[in-house]
Amino acid sequence: MNRSIWIGGLVAILGVGGWLWQGGRDAVPPAPAPASAWTWQLPAGFPEPVVPADNPMTEAGFQLGRRLFYDKRLSGNGTQACASCHMQRLAFTDGRALPIGSTGEVGTRSAMSIANVAYYPTLTWANPSQITLEIQAVVPMFVDNLAVELGINDENKADVLARFRADEDYRRRFAAVFPGQTEPINFENIVRAIATFERGVISGNSRYDQARAGKLSLSEREERGRALFFSDKARCSECHGGYNFSDQTYDVTTRDVPRPFHNTGLYNVDGKGAYPDDNPGLIGVLPRPENMGRFRTVSLRNIALTAPYMHDGSIASLEAVLDFYASHGRNVTHGAWKGDGRRNPLKDPIIDKIRLDARDKADLIAFLKTLTDESFIADPRYGDPFGD
Repeated sequence: MNRSIWIGGLVAILGVGGWLWQGGRDAVPPAPAPASAWTWQLPAGFPEPVVPADNPMTEAGFQLGRRLFYDKRLSGNGTQACASCHMQRLAFTDGRALPIGSTGEVGTRSAMSIANVAYYPTLTWANPSQITLEIQAVVPMFVDNLAVELGINDENKADVLARFRADEDYRRRFAAVFPGQTEPINFENIVRAIATFERGVISGNSRYDQARAGKLSLSEREERGRALFFSDKARCSECHGGYNFSDQTYDVTTRDVPRPFHNTGLYNVDGKGAYPDDNPGLIGVLPRPENMGRFRTVSLRNIALTAPYMHDGSIASLEAVLDFYASHGRNVTHGAWKGDGRRNPLKDPIIDKIRLDARDKADLIAFLKTLTDESFIADPRYGDPFGD
């Protein structure tokens, strides 16, 4: 079954924006979150993120979501948490080419960073229907038609809720965040709390940011890389621009929401532009020929921490990524997916305009490393509240 159709059906059942199934007895619409102080502490140049009216930011909600994000009891078999594939020290990625779910199944796409995820108008690699964190959070919890992640299903969903309902601390926290409900510990509220935490995970204090603020100076090589990054020679900023270094970025100031997806020439299996059958990109959701091989542009913030790269983790290092772009695509010379991506007819034309020599690539690597936010990956506010 088409994954987007399955998700759409699940969202309809759950009733996002008007929840119907809560995994419990009481199908009661949620009460508004209690009034509590929430002030965005945003980096310079970062506008406020868009926040759904029916899931406002609160400190209590953020802290509840943080606990749930790190709690392995949220998986069907109690072995994994959201944080199992989104580790703070790796800018909330997992260091693997492909993630491994709670039942040992291997996923089909690389685990994406949740840093600044509030600023994305679409979520995941190639599904424009996942436009809010509330919708997206449902997928790792319940979807198993491609690979099991947290593995909650009809057989174990009652047990999952029972784990949290038996915990007095969780009962107190859920009651405070979702007052007036007969049974506030339900999947609707779990999803809302996790989305609140993820929306508040903000990174914008890298050496690059500090240099822009006049607090330090970049090295000569880093500065050359910065200039090159924004130049017509490298063309990096055309897809990785703005305060979040991505062309899929929106906030409260955005009028026209950008949702571009790109084919970079990573594959060309049949000589006509085809990508691997099990990972074809946007065409899997929007079945038009031109959508073959198109994926979302990731942010380059903390990029030095998030290897391996690309949607399938098939490029191991930043150096190899720049070699790939400098070659205008990838020539796969053996194996099932053999083909010359450099000649992919569906490739974004901008790829062929990139001009990089060895020194350019070294300078760009130096600059990209300035985008690492050391304070972010060590900030206890985003860390494991259980101390594991």
